[in-house]
Formats: sequence, C-alpha cells, structure tokens
Amino acid sequence: MYSKKKLLVETVFETAKKELPRASINSLSNYLSSLFDERYDFSRDERSFTRYYKSLIQDGEDYNIDDITLLYLSKYIGYKDFEDFCSKINIEGGDGSTTFKLGFSAILSEQTPQVSITVNPTFKMPEFMKKNGMGFMEIALLVSLTTGSIAFSKKPNTQAQGFAGILQPGPKCMYWDKSEYKPADCDDKNPVYSERVPFDYEKFTYFKRIERKDTLTAENAFGKVWYSKYNGEVEFFTDDGTDPNNGRELRKATEYIIEKYGGVAEEE
Repeated sequence: MYSKKKLLVETVFETAKKELPRASINSLSNYLSSLFDERYDFSRDERSFTRYYKSLIQDGEDYNIDDITLLYLSKYIGYKDFEDFCSKINIEGGDGSTTFKLGFSAILSEQTPQVSITVNPTFKMPEFMKKNGMGFMEIALLVSLTTGSIAFSKKPNTQAQGFAGILQPGPKCMYWDKSEYKPADCDDKNPVYSERVPFDYEKFTYFKRIERKDTLTAENAFGKVWYSKYNGEVEFFTDDGTDPNNGRELRKATEYIIEKYGGVAEEE
C-alpha cells in the first residue's frame, strides 16, 4: 500500500509540474490545493500536499492519507478512484530498485499503453541522529523549560505568567466576534458569545477576517492572505488556520483566487 500511495503522489506532482515546469514543491502544492478546490470543491491546504510529498517521496516514509484524498488524487491523474489506480499498477521487485508500471489504456492512446518508473530506495538518517551534543535527558529538560510553567514570556496586553503560576495569568479563553478573537471569561455562560476556546496569543493578535475584500489585489495580497470557500462564498483572513465560522481549513490564496473573489467592491 505504501508503494502505491508513493507512486500516486509522485505521479500527481509530475502531472502538476507539466503545468508549472519551473515551480517548487511548495508552489506545486499551492497550485494543487487551489485546483482541487475549484475542480472538485474539495479542501486540502498546500501544507497537506507538501507533507504527502515530503514523507512519501523525499523521506521514503509511509504517510496516512485519508480515503477521500486518495480518491481525488486518483481522479486528478485520470482514474476513477484509488482502487482503479491500484488495479492498473504492476509492481516488480528487483535488487536495489522497484519498478512500477502504470497502465493508461483508458486514458492515453493505444500506442502508449503504460509508463514505467524505477525508484532506487535510499536510506535517510533521521535529522536528530545527525546532530551531536544533545541526549535524551537534555532534550527532556529543553522540552520542560519551553512548555512547562517555568517558561517566561512577554506579550503585549496580557499579564505576565511566571514560575509555578505565582504571577497572575492573562485571559484563559477567547471567542470569535465576526472578524476577530476577543478575550473572554471561560466560566461566562452568556449565550450571546460564540463558543469559547483556549486563549491563543498568536491567533488573538494576528488572526483577522478581512472585511474589505475589495481592497485585495494580487500585488498587495499574494502570499499574505488565506481564504475559506463555503457554499460559494469566499472569506479572506490575515493568517493561516481554520475558518471559525464553519471549521474549514484555510488555504493560502493564489493570485487567481485573489483576482476572482477580491478586488471587487461589494454592493451596498
């Protein structure tokens, strides 16, 4: 199963590269994310595609890809579904290499019945084993220092949080107020507020919904905004994450998305 997923992902990226020959893996992932959203109304952000490629192709490790994603990856390269893709693969093991033969009889002409890809396996040492000077005890201490109660930080508009909770902590919850997060009392049961979530300083400070979509252009927004598309409506945000209104994972906005859904004054 691992070899088949690896070949599927590799073929998907090779297909995308025909459209963008000089694009990097991240750019191809961004392209695939937008393309799948437009073509199949299927949401996967660019980081997911990059993880598929990095784990399966670059690192040579298995990666758990859900069935619906496998379905659309297979559709993208011309198969009915992942089962159809697997049924047309012939894997021939050899010394030091594995040859994958893909049948394309239903896609290409009779003169091009199959494509063979030979992959030479490589062994990659985990990154942490390449570095010296830090053992398990040192790593454990570092983790405790950076994640435990003895970590100190300075954050605007919040009270300092110090050793063992001696100093008064800042807000512990926040709620989404249409276009931004606002601090909230975790015990406040007022139904007027939306669902309260644990306070996150980064989201509280930087995550906003862009209310004036008509101000966005490819020149001023490309690479700087993310978007959510739900029931044909597109909303833009200033940071990555999920859309608080519907829980959908955000995707980085391409020039095409910005030009199509931004830059147009909304009717009053």
